[in-house]
Amino acid sequence: MALAARGLAQSPLALYPKTDFRMPLDLPPSLSGSFGEIRPGHFHSGSDFRTNQREGYPVYAVSDGYVSRLRVQIGGFGNAVYLTHPNGYTTVYAHLQRFNTQIERTLLAHQYRTKSYGVDIPMLPIEIPVKKGDIIAWSGNTGGSAGPHLHFEVRDSKTEETVNPELFGIHVSDNIRPTIAGLYMYRLNGKPFDENTVRQYFALVKSGSRYTLNKMPVINFSGDVGFGINTYDIQAAGNKNGVYSIELQMDGKTIYHSEMERFSFANSRAVNSHMDYPFRMKSGTVVTKSFVEPGNPLKIYKTLVNNGLINVSDNQIHDMKYIVKDVSGNTSTLDFRIQYNAKSVIKGEEPKYVQLFNYNKENTYSTPNISIKIPKGVLYNDLYFRYSEGDKSGYSAVHRVHTPLIPLHSNYELSIRADSTLPAHLQKYAVIVDARGVYQGGTYENGFVKARPRVFGNFRVTVDTVAPVITSLNLKDGRSVAGLSKLSFKISDNLSGIRSFNATIDGQWVLMEYDPKRALTWHTLDKALAKGKHHFQYVVIDMKGNSKTFNATFYK
Repeated sequence: MALAARGLAQSPLALYPKTDFRMPLDLPPSLSGSFGEIRPGHFHSGSDFRTNQREGYPVYAVSDGYVSRLRVQIGGFGNAVYLTHPNGYTTVYAHLQRFNTQIERTLLAHQYRTKSYGVDIPMLPIEIPVKKGDIIAWSGNTGGSAGPHLHFEVRDSKTEETVNPELFGIHVSDNIRPTIAGLYMYRLNGKPFDENTVRQYFALVKSGSRYTLNKMPVINFSGDVGFGINTYDIQAAGNKNGVYSIELQMDGKTIYHSEMERFSFANSRAVNSHMDYPFRMKSGTVVTKSFVEPGNPLKIYKTLVNNGLINVSDNQIHDMKYIVKDVSGNTSTLDFRIQYNAKSVIKGEEPKYVQLFNYNKENTYSTPNISIKIPKGVLYNDLYFRYSEGDKSGYSAVHRVHTPLIPLHSNYELSIRADSTLPAHLQKYAVIVDARGVYQGGTYENGFVKARPRVFGNFRVTVDTVAPVITSLNLKDGRSVAGLSKLSFKISDNLSGIRSFNATIDGQWVLMEYDPKRALTWHTLDKALAKGKHHFQYVVIDMKGNSKTFNATFYK
């Protein structure tokens, strides 16, 4: 076997301070999500601490430092605070219900100054210093959270890479070994990995911490092959979390080793290359590949020989071993054997394509009705690019741009010609949608509608002329607000999504808070608001400029 290393030096695990940080909660630590586990479109960037399915637990500064950043997102982290510490690391606390009084005052002042609910505020060391154990916030369920918990991160203050919190002593007791649920072999047959790559599944049997193949003494193969496993770590709480390291050995020599020590946010989307993305999309099963595509930018691979691919033709039986560990060091192994057999040939579907795209170059494709430009670095592998034009739908044909089973690292440029039925007065409302009708963006220019999708699929041109909907939950024109602490509304949009929402009372901007999971917005009434008659106005605008206004007079 040719041993071609990828050029990533194998380095020992960096030493991290183990006593600087305390736990961020005064609860028995239990994780609903671990660092680096595979999530849709990203690696999980921290530890998710359970909060008994409740909000409102005090969140503590894990060490001395200062508030270096305050952030409120619609979705994402929701309410989040960042603390920078003298040891060179920054800790992040997300999905918070609310902040302490000093932080809250700073946040509100900035929101009113910028007239914006969503803010991202860098702060100086002298503004809000904190001591280890100070209450900085209370746990919540804001942003993109799927339930009450605390999302906690440790980041390198210089590189902004996120680092596994358990390496700092923010550790959850665990004596359960990882589970290996299945082995997969991929027959590349000299072609790039894609949705047509032949994959074979092998069932396993377990004896203690050791797994072996069930009724398969030797796996026969020919050509270049790679392997992958379905593996996860079960902690005391019972949920399936990610593992820390996966190592594959051949005849006692490591040919692949990945470790979830740290990663860059810029590369997090490459999780789609780290796993078998087409299989995940079709079956829901997560298989971590033990071979690395050439356009995969991740630096989590400690050892790679021939990118993890195996290509031997010596007719010898080779001993293979997976070594899977969690961050506590609990270990499971999988032993199996492989042998080259020239007769063991399984060919996948021969690709039918219009153009070969190279992963390390800019790629373009165009017809009179479509233009596609894929920058260098978007593809993880070379691609047998497919395209076809379908029937008319909306204001264009349906354009079949490859398949959504192939992941992309970032956006590309897509331009679709609008047909002659699109009238001039609707051109500014033109958008591109996918097969599900999901908005992909859209700007009309010289007969084309341009967007920057991050997925392949079927696309067409339509228009968004419908304004958002505002539904008042407790404010009616001419009524008293006595007994109300908040003015609450539901807001929604049918297509392009909400771009902005702004409210005024007597012409003065007031803060509307937003929970996108419930499509709920609200304004907390100021106790200092004068008694008498007031006018409330609420304006919601979507991404194409369609606007809806709600007006009401109320009395206090």
